[in-house]
Amino acid sequence: MDSQDLLFHLHRELVAFRACLDVDLEAPIEHCGDWTLRDLAEHLGGSNLWAAVAVTERRGDYVAPAAPRDRDGLLRWFDHASVTLLEALAGDPSAEAWTFHPPGTVGFWRRRRCLEALVHRWDAENALGTAGILDPELASEGVTEVFDTIAPRQVVRGRTRPPGCAVRLDATDTGSSWTYGPGAPVAKVSGTADHLLLMLWGRLPMTDEVLVWEGDSDAGLRALAGPLTG
Repeated sequence: MDSQDLLFHLHRELVAFRACLDVDLEAPIEHCGDWTLRDLAEHLGGSNLWAAVAVTERRGDYVAPAAPRDRDGLLRWFDHASVTLLEALAGDPSAEAWTFHPPGTVGFWRRRRCLEALVHRWDAENALGTAGILDPELASEGVTEVFDTIAPRQVVRGRTRPPGCAVRLDATDTGSSWTYGPGAPVAKVSGTADHLLLMLWGRLPMTDEVLVWEGDSDAGLRALAGPLTG
């Protein structure tokens, strides 16, 4: 996706996430251990501040302060974190920045923070029983990011092993296709882009009925077992 489009979507996703904080901060987040919505807000806001420093100061060792415990303080803190990030990302997307994976540019963070906000907005809405369909093109970009950035980082950090075979993923709504692993695909899984993204992020079981497997599905499941994200 175009970098400017990603910046637009980032703003939209942060606004949608922020709206969830007006409901129930103690709502449990299904796929994030024992986190509540309050914890998720602190995670997203803190990592937004971290990314802003990665851009403005070109370093990755920043540690965000703990979020206030009271509701009003937390909301002000989260709003400040969102504004700080958006201001940091408003400049030239080709400008240099510290990143944990190539390219070392502001544009990297536009994409990364947008897709992080997308997944966690879904987490927040899911906790409140209001999760909707993700933007198909943005979800498709998210699948691409898993395979070109997030999964390789998991392998480098020793959190998962490289796949032993290839599996193909086909998005039935956008027409996008990806192959993960070496050689010709031994299996294929098809679904909408948002369902594929949620599967890769562990929000949807790989054997869910909305996903269609063909070929050696057992091998394909092993190739995607990961964890590919985290």
